[in-house]
Amino acid sequence: MVTRVFTKYVAVMRRLQTLYRLEPAGSHGVWGLDDYCFLPFYWGASQLVHHDRIKPRSIHVDDILELFGDDYLYLSSVKFVKQVKKGNLSETSPMLNDISGVLNWGKVNTGLLKMYKVECLGKFPIMQHFLFGSILTLQ
Repeated sequence: MVTRVFTKYVAVMRRLQTLYRLEPAGSHGVWGLDDYCFLPFYWGASQLVHHDRIKPRSIHVDDILELFGDDYLYLSSVKFVKQVKKGNLSETSPMLNDISGVLNWGKVNTGLLKMYKVECLGKFPIMQHFLFGSILTLQ
């Protein structure tokens, strides 16, 4: 479902963001992964956990992003960040640059999940819009 439905959603979302020059709400600026979304990085890192050739440091190789950006959400997300934010990745997105120094995708994936829990699921301004019910409770 993620690789089919969610990737199409992300493509539409990115198109709208660039077409209408939408400003993100609650941006962390250069200290966030992406001003607009987090899940493509997490799910993208999950896709790459068992990849034997593409390493986290590969995000600095433009040919890798071009060749595999359509196949892997993480690479697609980095490619989008590089298109939107002009300049060196270490200056425009230092967090992405730092993550590229991690040795393997398993550690990247684990770290991103922890970050998602704190930065998204742990924030009331985000979770107040989430629909809770009897299966998924607020507790």
